[in-house]
Amino acid sequence: MPTILAINPGSTSTKIALFRDEHCAFTESCSHSAAELSAYTTIFSQYELREKTILAVLDKKGVNIEEIDAFVGRGGLLHPVSSGTFLVGGAMLAELEAATYGEHASNLGALLASRLAARLARPAYIVDPVVVDELAPEARLTGHPLLPKVSIFHALNHKAVGRKAAALLGRSYNQLRLIIAHLGGGISVAAHQEGRVVDVNNALNGDGPFSPERSGTLPARALTRLCFSGEFSEREIAQMISGKGGVVAYLGVNDMRQVAARVEAGDAQARLVYLAMASQIAKEIGSMATVLQGRVDAVVLTGGIAWDQPFVELISERVRFIAPLLLFPGEEEMEALALGALRVLRGEEPAQRYDPQPAG
Repeated sequence: MPTILAINPGSTSTKIALFRDEHCAFTESCSHSAAELSAYTTIFSQYELREKTILAVLDKKGVNIEEIDAFVGRGGLLHPVSSGTFLVGGAMLAELEAATYGEHASNLGALLASRLAARLARPAYIVDPVVVDELAPEARLTGHPLLPKVSIFHALNHKAVGRKAAALLGRSYNQLRLIIAHLGGGISVAAHQEGRVVDVNNALNGDGPFSPERSGTLPARALTRLCFSGEFSEREIAQMISGKGGVVAYLGVNDMRQVAARVEAGDAQARLVYLAMASQIAKEIGSMATVLQGRVDAVVLTGGIAWDQPFVELISERVRFIAPLLLFPGEEEMEALALGALRVLRGEEPAQRYDPQPAG
């Protein structure tokens, strides 16, 4: 019965979970205050803080680190890769430390797993990082060769939920044609065709529906005028696109529970934004149905916002004609990390080596 420690560093939290075989022994999420994090100039410089946090939780839970057989971290911003479980190695760590493809708290996942594993000569892995790239060739073209489509989405949760949907339907994930929408701080809607994500919006800073913090697709010419108006810096424009866009730009809050409460209280502007976001998500789901030529086994909603039944109903009434709707509210990330490592430990799939070359 392998013991696996899953590590998921977020922008203001470090979440860990201990699994014995497929069973979760515990999950713990530790918050880091803005004041605490302000002492660090880079994400990677937070390593010691995050490691001490993890070791303190293990001590509190009475877990001897030597009993852990494998460590698995959330995958960060890397070169595009195929789906799967990757052994953490030097090339991967070098790119994450240099923030070659961008700086994000998830970049710490591989480092934390690797250094903890090195103490015991145990393996360290990442699973389905956000840069999983399985796009069909035609999905890569945006309309201009200088602006190719980039695959960045909630790959870990998408793949985990895809497998859960397959189990519910009594079939293999590799046999199904699914549309999966992850509804969280960012929103990604993907066409899953027989085990591959052949099309998906760039959920970090590109396109698709607007979300609690991201603007999604914007009018290109109007955005160009804004960029050259002299009123905003590049950083400010970037924040409009990701971080200060979407719901927070319209309503001043990024918590959809607050938005739902305002809708319930009769706030007309909140109701309009709530409806518009649901409508854009439904429209994106509809577009993915065309990618799959209308042959869709199920539409799947996941992520934190999928707990909001009225919001889900707004989407459902627009897309239920496409295929049956399945709900997996919340996120499956900790379990998905552990199960990815477990599949390798059991010999069910090989551990992949990270190759810093273009995927596909």
